[in-house]
Amino acid sequence: MNILLVASAFNSLSQRLYAELSDDGHQVDVVLAAHGSEPVRTAVHELRPELIVAPMLRTALPEDVWREHTCLIVHPGPPGDRGPSSLDWAISERAERWGVTVLQAEAAMDAGAIWAAEPFPVPPVGKSDLYRNEASDAAVTAVLTAVRRYAEGDHKPLPQSHESVTVRWRDFFRQERRRIDWEHDDTETVLRRLRGADSQPGVLDELLGREVFLHGGHPEDRLRGRPGALLARRAGAVCRATRDGAVWIPELRPRKNSGDPAPFRRPAASVLASYRPGLDLPEDPAPLELPPGRHTWTDIRYRQHGDVGFLSFSFPGGAMSTDQCRRLLAAYTEALTRPTRVLVLGGTRDFFSNGIHLNVIEAAPDPGQESWTNLNAMDDLVEAVLRTTDRLVVAALAGNAAAGGAMLALAADQVWCRTGAVLNPHYRRMGLYGSEFWTYTLPRRVGPERAGRLTAEALPVSAATAERLGLVDRLVPAAPRDFAAEVERLAAGLATAPDLDRRLAEKAAARAADERERPLARHREDELARMHAIFFDPGAPYHALRSAFVRKTPGGSPRPLAPAAGDLR
Repeated sequence: MNILLVASAFNSLSQRLYAELSDDGHQVDVVLAAHGSEPVRTAVHELRPELIVAPMLRTALPEDVWREHTCLIVHPGPPGDRGPSSLDWAISERAERWGVTVLQAEAAMDAGAIWAAEPFPVPPVGKSDLYRNEASDAAVTAVLTAVRRYAEGDHKPLPQSHESVTVRWRDFFRQERRRIDWEHDDTETVLRRLRGADSQPGVLDELLGREVFLHGGHPEDRLRGRPGALLARRAGAVCRATRDGAVWIPELRPRKNSGDPAPFRRPAASVLASYRPGLDLPEDPAPLELPPGRHTWTDIRYRQHGDVGFLSFSFPGGAMSTDQCRRLLAAYTEALTRPTRVLVLGGTRDFFSNGIHLNVIEAAPDPGQESWTNLNAMDDLVEAVLRTTDRLVVAALAGNAAAGGAMLALAADQVWCRTGAVLNPHYRRMGLYGSEFWTYTLPRRVGPERAGRLTAEALPVSAATAERLGLVDRLVPAAPRDFAAEVERLAAGLATAPDLDRRLAEKAAARAADERERPLARHREDELARMHAIFFDPGAPYHALRSAFVRKTPGGSPRPLAPAAGDLR
């Protein structure tokens, strides 16, 4: 079928549905509703889609569009649920199970007939993590079911007036409901409120006399203090005392009217330092290997089971700043001193990596210089992985990877990918040529011609297609909560494989041969020359695209009939 996706942004779910519907043989086009109703009407008129699917909308579809065409709305709530803040309510009400419903568009919000619905569990994770994983899995299943039913032509969608559907309207989840009472709320309550707003919209609060939004929350087991007090900093995050414990808050976003010139999310400690340069928060480092019984937050961890080392990392939004790249490289270097035969890289769930940290770059006094510094730190990390020849390195992608983060994965010997992940192995939509040794790793896996197409077309790739193309070596068909355990099982088998010594020898020989043919230093030099020209050219499109992306302002073509610069985070 000819399907048109209408979305307010080409976000993670929109990308995944684009990729998976394309895999199913459908002709899929995309138009962004963020540019107003006219581009949507024009796309419908020119493309004449057989079906319209709206994975993520912040505004209503034009009435003439949904009256004249079948339009399916993806609602992140169970059948009968209505309202704009469904996942927020699920987390707030401690729901153990929730659902996704595919509805036919009509005048009343979320009131249309039900074409498909799929339940999913609600683990204790942030809303954005839940959305990209359990909710995304359910949404894809429900949409594919609805599309199949529509194509077959004999399915009658279930009206919400049916006796089996319990209708419940849930209001917009306002900041008043999110507010934290640091004197009286216990740690569990604080964490639930922080997790319910981790990416958007954050929890409005006050720190150092400034209004800020708090983004993300993790428990701390040892530090204590006066409720609401700032206790320590670690890896860019700050620790704040609760009534009965403490929590780590990785990111802050200044309120727009706060006078801060950078009112977007960035590491919490740096935001507070800009408010009070002399702020003396003690550094509370966490060991790379947490001892048994410790329950604290750190964005980089190492553990070892037999001959397998696991270096896990989890950065908000998948972005990696200069500091994060350098700390991860230090941890990787330390991991190489351990007596293992297999080293697994990647978090237990959600993003693998999205490359350099555009928010930190945008907030820097000299964004061009910070872009250059960040990219070189990322290149250092990727080069260290490429030059590892004494053990097999596995990149385990629990979630999405894009740009330099996708190339970090390709630097490993094997790429294992959860079936729900989406890869964006390109840089063009941010106006960049790219680095991270992509001119070596991408052609090595898919061939020069296909590498050129992937980087030029700049479209999302499903996990299944990534395996078919050679970007991924193994698909891991596991639920988000089961991915880490399955990777551990597979890695243990790899470490005990009888041909491991032979494979390591072949790996070392291949790396030596490639180095003779064209040294890694040459790849890096050529890539960085192209990137340097972009970073230090004030007129390069990268600077405007980066700013639009970070500040969530409309960018790109006003009528993108194929995916345009959107939210890859």
